[in-house]
Amino acid sequence: MVRKYLFPTLVLAVVPFAVALAGDSPQEARHELMEDVGGAAKTIGSMLKEEAPFDATRAMEALQVWADAAEPFGDMFPEGSETGFDTEAKSTIWTDRAGFEKALAEFKQQADAAVAANPQTLAELQPAAGPVFKACKGCHESYRVDD
Repeated sequence: MVRKYLFPTLVLAVVPFAVALAGDSPQEARHELMEDVGGAAKTIGSMLKEEAPFDATRAMEALQVWADAAEPFGDMFPEGSETGFDTEAKSTIWTDRAGFEKALAEFKQQADAAVAANPQTLAELQPAAGPVFKACKGCHESYRVDD
C-alpha cells in the first residue's frame, strides 16, 4: 500500500523543481549572474565614492562575487542564445568569440587579483577594484547592447 502512493507522491514533489530547472535558459542564467555582479559593483562603488563606509568584510564578499562569476560566465553564451528573454548580449559575442573570451579572461584575472589583494582599507580597495571596473567597462562597450 505504501508503494502505491510513494511513486505518485515523489513525482508530484519532484516535477515542479524539474520544470523550474528546465525553464532556466542561458539568457536567464547569465542575467541572474550579472545581477549578482552588478550588486557587488554597487557595494564596491558606494564604498569608493564614500557613500557607504568602508567595510573590509563586505568588500571582500563583493570581490569574491566577481571572481566566482568570471569562471562560468563564458559558458552561458552557447550558440542559439543570441536572442530572447530581452538579452542585452551583442551579436559580436558570437562573431568575435576570441575577443569575447579574451575580455572574459581579463575580467577573471583582474577579479582574482582584487581578491588576492585582500584590501583592508579604502586606500587598498581603490587600486584593487579599479582594474576590475575597467575590465567590466571594456566588455560592456564591445559585447553588451546599451539599454
